[in-house]
Amino acid sequence: MPENPICRPVKSAADRRQFVRIQRQVYEGDPNWVPPLWSVQDELVGFRHHPFYERNRSQAFLVERGGEVVGRVVAIVNVGHNERFQDQVGFFGFFECRDDTEAARVLLEGAADWLREQGLTVMRGPVNPSLNYECGLLVDGFDTPPTFLITYNPEYYEALLLAGGCAKVQDMYSYYASIDMLETLDPKLKFVIEEATRRFKVVCRPMDTKNFYRDVQTFLEIYNESLRGTWGAVPMSPEEVAHQAKGLKHLIVPEMTSIAEIDGRPVGAGLGLLDYNPLIKKINGKIFPFGWFRLFFQRKKLKRLRLISSNVLPEYQKWGLGLVTLARILPDAIRWGIEVGEFSWVLESNALSRNTIERAGGRKTKTHRLYDKPLTDSRPAPPTA
Repeated sequence: MPENPICRPVKSAADRRQFVRIQRQVYEGDPNWVPPLWSVQDELVGFRHHPFYERNRSQAFLVERGGEVVGRVVAIVNVGHNERFQDQVGFFGFFECRDDTEAARVLLEGAADWLREQGLTVMRGPVNPSLNYECGLLVDGFDTPPTFLITYNPEYYEALLLAGGCAKVQDMYSYYASIDMLETLDPKLKFVIEEATRRFKVVCRPMDTKNFYRDVQTFLEIYNESLRGTWGAVPMSPEEVAHQAKGLKHLIVPEMTSIAEIDGRPVGAGLGLLDYNPLIKKINGKIFPFGWFRLFFQRKKLKRLRLISSNVLPEYQKWGLGLVTLARILPDAIRWGIEVGEFSWVLESNALSRNTIERAGGRKTKTHRLYDKPLTDSRPAPPTA
């Protein structure tokens, strides 16, 4: 009979290597898996400096059975979340595990125990390490690879989380949109774009590469303000955005961005990122020493665009300015040769965005799920902003 699984914290450099190795082992032979950018993942886990952890904290864990590592997880305290929503929620992320129900249960309980020690009452996830980064467990849409910065996992993971005491709290959807769909766009949506542009005298422009960090700051301000009423949303710190901008500077294509201005004031921002995953797979997630060059110089071959966000200041929401912002990107995307777009991800609770995308012909292709695991007998209600 196999030995009982044992959960232990990651402490040494050898532990960190095992933390990475188990991920490679779980996905060995899976044609849809795309490795992460390994150096970036080290930062997000907390193994190297990342501004997220200037305020927050985490602890990584491994689970062993018979002396062999079979799973991993990170427990996360997000101070900003609990201050914003006045609750006591801890998080878990970077979950990977063999198809071993008992090992997964012990692993999750190890993370839960650490969060209990921090005085928290619910464990939510997976988030890597927050909703501003990769998050959610894939529960539907296993037939195709993920797009850039979207999570992927084996189909059996949901059963592991459910057996570990987790329950669904929110879904997130990805929508497929072919460029060909523009020819059959709902005339009402075209009218909304034209009317909003006329009424507010909106002027849209791409990001200015000569003033890159200024425009990144503009994105930050609009992003933070627009998500004020969004489920679970916590603003990124200026340090996080600056760090993210530095990492993405050579991956962002200005033509795939949009800033909407009214009388010279930025009121909306849209961001599309090329789906770099086919290239990341070729370089096996290694950006050094030459991976960055391959990502940059071969990106013209990429024909899929991930539309990450279209954010509008609260006073201009529900007037169609989000559509206006995205409409600016479309002609440039067509000239680039983009054939497919993906809107991802869209919260289940965001009825306005979901209805707009579905009216435009977007087809739901993937579902990612967030779960809660109560750490006490009393479970607080999910955040409502």
